[in-house]
Amino acid sequence: MKFKLLFALTFFSLSSFSIADPGVVLSPTVVTATRVEENSFDLPVSIDVVDQNAIQFAQPEQSLAESLIRVPGISVQNRNQMAQDTGIQTRGFGARSAFGVRGIRMYVDGISMTNPDGIANPGNIDLSNLKSIEIMRGPFSALYGSSSGGVIQLRTQDAPLAPEIITDFKAGSYGTTEESLKITGTEKGVQYLFDTGAYNTEGYRDHSAIHKDQTTAKFKFTTENDTKVTVLADYMNLSAQDPLGLKSTSKVGALSEYSVFSNPTQAPTVALVDNTRVHKENTQIGIIIEHEINENNSINFINSVGHRINDQFSSKVPTSNASKESLIGRDFFNDELNWENRGLFLDHIYSLTSGISYGSLRDNRCDTPGNGTSIQYGCNSPSGQTKFEKDYASNLDEFIQGKWTVLENVDLHAGIRNTNVNYNVQSMLSSSPSGGLHFSKATPVSGVVWKINPSLNIYANYGQGFETPTLAEIAYKSSDGSGGPNLSLKPMTSDNYEIGIKSYLSSNTRSTVAIFRTNTTNEIIISNSSTSAYTVYANAGSTMRQGLELSIDSALEHNISLYGAYTYLDAQFTSTYSTTTSDPVYGCSTSCSYKTAAVNSGNRIPGTYRQQLYGEIAWKYPELNFNTAFEGRYNSKVFVSDTNIDTSNGGSWSGVYAPTYTIFNLRAGFDQNLSNWKIKEYARIENIFDKQYISAVRVNDGNGRFFEAGQGRNYLVGLTVKYNF
Repeated sequence: MKFKLLFALTFFSLSSFSIADPGVVLSPTVVTATRVEENSFDLPVSIDVVDQNAIQFAQPEQSLAESLIRVPGISVQNRNQMAQDTGIQTRGFGARSAFGVRGIRMYVDGISMTNPDGIANPGNIDLSNLKSIEIMRGPFSALYGSSSGGVIQLRTQDAPLAPEIITDFKAGSYGTTEESLKITGTEKGVQYLFDTGAYNTEGYRDHSAIHKDQTTAKFKFTTENDTKVTVLADYMNLSAQDPLGLKSTSKVGALSEYSVFSNPTQAPTVALVDNTRVHKENTQIGIIIEHEINENNSINFINSVGHRINDQFSSKVPTSNASKESLIGRDFFNDELNWENRGLFLDHIYSLTSGISYGSLRDNRCDTPGNGTSIQYGCNSPSGQTKFEKDYASNLDEFIQGKWTVLENVDLHAGIRNTNVNYNVQSMLSSSPSGGLHFSKATPVSGVVWKINPSLNIYANYGQGFETPTLAEIAYKSSDGSGGPNLSLKPMTSDNYEIGIKSYLSSNTRSTVAIFRTNTTNEIIISNSSTSAYTVYANAGSTMRQGLELSIDSALEHNISLYGAYTYLDAQFTSTYSTTTSDPVYGCSTSCSYKTAAVNSGNRIPGTYRQQLYGEIAWKYPELNFNTAFEGRYNSKVFVSDTNIDTSNGGSWSGVYAPTYTIFNLRAGFDQNLSNWKIKEYARIENIFDKQYISAVRVNDGNGRFFEAGQGRNYLVGLTVKYNF
């Protein structure tokens, strides 16, 4: 513990010490907070930007976990497999998600990647074409609709004026390879980008092989009436084995007693017998139209349509010779129309953005019970199915938000969004009922920023939040899959508070501090920790999330830069409820013993880390076009179940959790410019000291397979060749 504290104090001390003045560290310009370009330093919100270098330099570019770990308030669990999407949390929102991202809204260039029910699939996004990622936390996220504990906005690259051809090849541990080809440029005023690539790996763990094909195309042009048009299309095809989680053979959280670490690469027998796996396809195309009416008014229209297939094979318990299969074919589209007006009100500058958004999806869904029956492609026959239905979800939202400079050094921000979400489940089986749900709520937010001087801003804000259950969460009423949809679920509501300070400690060092608190009611939780393949959700009472976020960014002389981010999060239940649970450590195989266990007020919300620290020191040597960076990451222990402790077998045992860990990484690369050619060589070593750790947990897994082991020491090398015409 002393080592970790020394690491933290040393890093932040260095970051705030300026040897010389090589240049001001500027705050980035962002769009997400107000939907217009603003300097992030002047906004009353917690918002950070991850730049292109952090996203792509010596990175696999396969998971948002690679770059979002550096953002305070964000927790990203790297599962080291793609059968489930990367788990992303913001201030504890999204912690319970077993697959996909929920509780956080995601966008690419303003195109929604989040479905009307609140689930996003970040695995569909091609990270190699991004120029930045904007991450907003706190109350103002509610202006993006339901299930918005935070907002992640990904910005794609614009094409250069001259044509370029770029090839990239990567190779790494565990038989990992990646190849890509990109053609980009500008022709007759039309920017174009076409990128295609393939990713393959045998996987760190047994039964975790992945094959992924991805293609992206982007076109951007300006019409004669100064209207900007952007078209963005992508296709993803993924086949991934699911190694499932691992169990501990101990009822305590001590590192030495975790059987996970005796063989961290193993997959449980049931994963091999049932061949747990997933196949996904995603096709989406979007269009953004931006038109300046005059110097005070502009309108924007955003539309996207797509089709998705998710064919999931999950284990059956007791172990059988056939896995439970769930096939979902989804058609979806999203529209948004917004209008921006700016000018003077009482001789003070204001800006106002209002709009309307509509989203809709239709699922054809069918499940087999795991008895050897196979699903006919497209769910064309109800024969042998335990679920055969059409699911619909839609949202219709209206919003308005604005900024008014009431004094020369005081800005007021406020807004409100009215959200309506509708679900309709139409079962084609006589044994399974149909039904629907409707949720609606208006979520107001307000904030103020006091610009004390050019180097110091203080802000405060408040807002209400609204998180609806997803289609997956209302799918099952009972643990055996019978009884139709769970129509008793209510949305979670929240009150969110935040105060913060943004400052320049010197001309080359910028820092941010934010203190936040969120109180929720009707928290959505897993109500049965049974070993069934069917998970049932319910509403608990109240929860509280409060904490502190710090970041510091410093540019020193000799081309050295330092960056650090720290998060303290106290996420706990503030009321008591009961849940049905089996032994969360051992689970059960052929026979199970269930009992009612208490989730007490004060229990930690599982999947949330109390403390996280990220630090980085980077150095450039321009004479050789060499750059390198050394990274350190610390995560405190994390509980894996709502009960926090195992009370089965008549006793009270130590908490069941994944232990604390600290790992270090190193990346480096060279650039060469040879006439029209630009060549980059780069390498990355992850987990330099070969630390054994748990990189992700499966919250409330009734089989006791909570733990997904992080990779040992591993490497990645790559070569990028660019030709400029």
